[in-house]
Amino acid sequence: MFDRPDSEGNRAVLVQLDFGERAQAERLSELELLASSAGAETVAVIMGRRQAPDSALFAGSGKVDEIAEAVAAHGADFVIFNHELSPAQQRNLEGRLKHRVIDRTALILDIFALRAKSFEGKLQVELAQLEHLSTRLVRGWTHLERQKGGIGLRGPGEKQLETDRRLLGNRVKLLKTRLVQMEKQRKVRRRARERREIPVVSLVGYTNAGKSTLFNAMTKAGAYAADQLFATLDTTSRRVYLKDAGQNMILSDTVGFIRNLPHSVVAAFHATLEETANADLLLHVVDAASPDREEQIAVVNRVLDEIGAGAVPQLIVWNKIDLTQGAIAAHEDACGNIECVLLSARTGEGLDLLRQALAARLFTPEAIDLPYDGGDETEPFIEEPTDREVM
Repeated sequence: MFDRPDSEGNRAVLVQLDFGERAQAERLSELELLASSAGAETVAVIMGRRQAPDSALFAGSGKVDEIAEAVAAHGADFVIFNHELSPAQQRNLEGRLKHRVIDRTALILDIFALRAKSFEGKLQVELAQLEHLSTRLVRGWTHLERQKGGIGLRGPGEKQLETDRRLLGNRVKLLKTRLVQMEKQRKVRRRARERREIPVVSLVGYTNAGKSTLFNAMTKAGAYAADQLFATLDTTSRRVYLKDAGQNMILSDTVGFIRNLPHSVVAAFHATLEETANADLLLHVVDAASPDREEQIAVVNRVLDEIGAGAVPQLIVWNKIDLTQGAIAAHEDACGNIECVLLSARTGEGLDLLRQALAARLFTPEAIDLPYDGGDETEPFIEEPTDREVM
């Protein structure tokens, strides 16, 4: 029988293998930031190169021995793989290392669990975690196959594994039902906005590109922003007045994207990401100071295609321009339409150019001449509370 090892501490050994992908340094840096965001302390990094993953141990027997030596030498509490492991591979690794092994998907879900604040966000995270766990009940946890016995403990013949799988399935079904109810409520609020003909702009981009900082700079909302991956998880919306157009718009900020974003996360956050697919315009925020920015743009566009938002018009925002040698500017395409704005959300430079670009992209020339009827430039967009339980 094999029981999963316990891990009380936060000291981690990171493992990344090169299977021929590009940007290995950026991938490792991202893993270190993911681990830090989850509260782990990196004590060692193990790297290697393979043609393909080993079917039993993923990393191969020799590399696993090297990982075991690093764990023992640094007193690590667990091992984090920057890859998705099968249930059998995870079980075999834990059997060899005698320490808990966490793959990339589990690490991201753990960070999501830390970041979720609203009731809906917590439901979505729990759903994703349970669906990930359901695959691990098949072959990774053999101790769950033990049948209780003895006087007073003899059951109806159902194995513990079958009981756990049934209970987990019931919980997943309940979570999906509640999320469907909340999605219906969101559609009602969306129809109300459409009747008022207020355009919706969604911020999208690679995680840690500065979306929440830009959101705060545009709305004065004071939303949480930090130099962490997935600092923002729950969708936040505010009404913004554009002086150049004399009109209001709704600006929404939501979860950032990342390479190899687990499909279970995309599926669980479908309702939240649907706000992006139904937007009139996407502000695609790019970290201009990142050497991996072109790959990050491609990752975001792939996720947008996956959630059905690939056809929504985009306005590219090159953020953190203050960290580069670039200048604040707005560039037009061949038709004279502004297609990208270079700015710094941290310093506020270039925000006026972004507002002008939004006014030009969202409203007709006739609408720009409408008079301003007074009020603050930015008003909170009040929605029905989303952090109460739906029965």
